[in-house]
Amino acid sequence: MTGLGDWGDRAGLAKIQDELLAGTLAAASASAFYQRYRDGVPGSRSELADYPLTSKADLRDAYPFGMLAVDRSRLATYHESSGSTGTPTASYYTAADWTDLIERYSRMHVGIRPSDTFLVRTPYALMLTGHVAHAAALANGATVVPADNRSLATPYAKVVKLLHDLNVTLTWSLPTDTLLWAAAAECAGLQPGRDFPELRALLVAGEPLSPARRNRIAGLWRAPVVQEYGASETGGLAGECPFGNLHLWADRAIFEVYDPATGRITPEGTGELVVTPLCREAMPLLRYHIGDRVEVTFPDCPCGWTLPVVRVLGRFDAGAGITQVGLEEVVFGLPAEYGVLFWRARHTTSGLLVQIEVPDRHRDAAIAALGSAIGTAYDIECLVEGVPLVSERVLTAMPEVMKPRSLFTADEDWDRALRYY
Repeated sequence: MTGLGDWGDRAGLAKIQDELLAGTLAAASASAFYQRYRDGVPGSRSELADYPLTSKADLRDAYPFGMLAVDRSRLATYHESSGSTGTPTASYYTAADWTDLIERYSRMHVGIRPSDTFLVRTPYALMLTGHVAHAAALANGATVVPADNRSLATPYAKVVKLLHDLNVTLTWSLPTDTLLWAAAAECAGLQPGRDFPELRALLVAGEPLSPARRNRIAGLWRAPVVQEYGASETGGLAGECPFGNLHLWADRAIFEVYDPATGRITPEGTGELVVTPLCREAMPLLRYHIGDRVEVTFPDCPCGWTLPVVRVLGRFDAGAGITQVGLEEVVFGLPAEYGVLFWRARHTTSGLLVQIEVPDRHRDAAIAALGSAIGTAYDIECLVEGVPLVSERVLTAMPEVMKPRSLFTADEDWDRALRYY
């Protein structure tokens, strides 16, 4: 484990943060976005406190290079978010920034070994996540299988084939992807917990993960599920210790908790996460308001790391005092024999509609159990057997990608001549 525990106690951790903060604030002073806010004692926490929260809207308004703090000739990579809500956010990294990204990713307690075959199943393209995992795996000597995500070249059936045929030992994906692979494996006549004996851990991030869903995934694959937490604009922010707690990398960032109801900002508690990365050259971020609902505590963890622990509760309120993670905990708390892998919910005029996929023989029991757990503010619907949330076609389709071509034989379909699919 790289350097973990070197800071000693909580006071030692704060000292490391203060030492790094001076350089972070100096770097931010070169950014046009932050120059207008400089005040307070230079290089100190009082100066940091004078900066307002940086929002995603600020990053969108600064697109693409308004947050840049170094000459563009020093940039190693440029990335963008998916832009699903409109204008994407941009992020960029120098070679030194990449050294930090790789080191933080490599901290996972199961380790990345030269003997590993590491399947990366998060997006590449302009997003950061696939590139970080790829670079960290190479840096640790592993063999990388760049399976990508949201790609026509690697549908779920292809991923299952790679997992099986290549004896993959580690995977990196969304938690939901691991359930989709399990369903696709079943369609292919394979058992997730039996036919992939080399798989030693499933590394996941990108979604809130309840303990119940985590246990369901681990039980299906008979392999530990190891969680990381981060953001496209920051890279990894937290990693899991051997005792299952998700520790914030507070030796590399200052974390705060913002209460949107009161405006109060504290070092711990329940609210929305605010982060100031401390080892960032190209794009310093001061008090970046990620927006994720979290609970931050400083427990005495058996692992010995004097790092705060974070519980990510999700960005959406399920209503009636239940968080997104709390609702998922109830769904995956149903007995495993019910076979629930997928669920969805949406707000309606009367409350919230929850849909699950469950065999007809367990329908009544599942509805009764969910209703008892979450109350009458929710409408619960079990889909009719044979009308799944995820169709078998999605789980069994194989790649149909082809390069653009101009010359075809007489029996080939030339209507696909200049298309990729």
